[in-house]
Amino acid sequence: MEKGKLTLAPNRNVKPGEIITFGMYSQSKEGDEMPIEWRVLQNSGGELFVLSEYILECKRYHGKSVDIKWRDCVDITWHDCDLREWLNDEFYNTAFNAAEKELIKTKRCTDNGEGTPDTEDNVFLLSVDEIKAFSEIHGKDLRRAVGTVFAKAKKSDGCSLYVYDKTDKDNYIIKDSEEVGCSWWWLRTQGNKPTRAFFVGPSCSIRSYANVSIARDGVRPALVINLP
Repeated sequence: MEKGKLTLAPNRNVKPGEIITFGMYSQSKEGDEMPIEWRVLQNSGGELFVLSEYILECKRYHGKSVDIKWRDCVDITWHDCDLREWLNDEFYNTAFNAAEKELIKTKRCTDNGEGTPDTEDNVFLLSVDEIKAFSEIHGKDLRRAVGTVFAKAKKSDGCSLYVYDKTDKDNYIIKDSEEVGCSWWWLRTQGNKPTRAFFVGPSCSIRSYANVSIARDGVRPALVINLP
């Protein structure tokens, strides 16, 4: 994906497709905190809808133990999953200071899966409807993402971000003049079974069959930022 203009902070003049920085999170092998880059998906005049440009973490949709295998999936909704809890607690409190939290709007999240409850979230994942709608505006390249060095490192809970290393050029991004393999990342919508969730997969596809306990998929947080 071609980089947009880099803006240092949210402002009313930023255009959809541009990149802003907001908050800090570990991104290097050593865990050094760096400004988080966000792609602006929508500017409504009073608020920005943004998606992290890079995959910032590798987490299971549900499950925290290193002993959990991909077959150990359980029926779960976005409302009750561990990933939602992590985004709105540990990530939210780590990535943003008090002043930044004042700008983050609580969003009512729908399209969480048939028959599943809506939620109120400070930080969330995109839904199937949202990624489809924003892809119509920004192009399917929006779906291609690579992880930070920190996201790619194997974690104590056993999660390890899958990085594409095969021959299909649709699964690569050119970054700093080098070809970098993409990784798959979670959407919040429940999949084709209650034990599964949607994810963005190979060649920008949207797939419905990731077991919630799988430990290979990445996290691209999304936010709504109120403009001062």
